[in-house]
Order: sequence, then C-alpha cells, then structure tokens
Amino acid sequence: MRTGNEPTTARSPLRLRFWLSLWGLVWAVFGLAAFTMAGRPGWAAACGVLLLLVLVDLGVIVHHIHQGPHYQPGRNIPPYEPDHGGRGRYGH
Repeated sequence: MRTGNEPTTARSPLRLRFWLSLWGLVWAVFGLAAFTMAGRPGWAAACGVLLLLVLVDLGVIVHHIHQGPHYQPGRNIPPYEPDHGGRGRYGH
C-alpha cells in the first residue's frame, strides 16, 4: 500500500549493502590477484576498477551508517504510517 510519504520514510538496507560490498571486495581482490598471476592484464584491470568502485561504495555506506538514525532508522520505527482503515485520505 502506498501512503504518499515514501520518500521521507524510505529505508536503505545499509547493513545488507555493507555485507554485500565486503563480499564484492573479497571477490574483486581475488580476481585481481588471480588474473594478475595468470597474465591477463585486461581482466586484472577490470577487477581493479571493480575494486575501486567497491571501496567507494563501502566508504559511502560507512558514512551513512555513522550518520545515525536519520539515514538508518531503528527497527522500532515504522517505515510508513499504518493503515487506519477507511477508503483513503479524501474518502475516494
């Protein structure tokens, strides 16, 4: 159900993004090392670019997490106003 105030109450799954970024970091480092040792500079460069993107994403995620509940509300804060029944705000 849409309430009309989604942009102000939207939540970003920062913890999930953090762990997925760490997973991507591990694979990018592994790919960079493996392709470098295998003598594949093109693929190693692609993994290096991916590694840089993952590091920037991790920096943004950690910054937002440290900003506190403004960007990451606790689990006791509802994502939207609950439905109180009725046909809508204007009775339509």
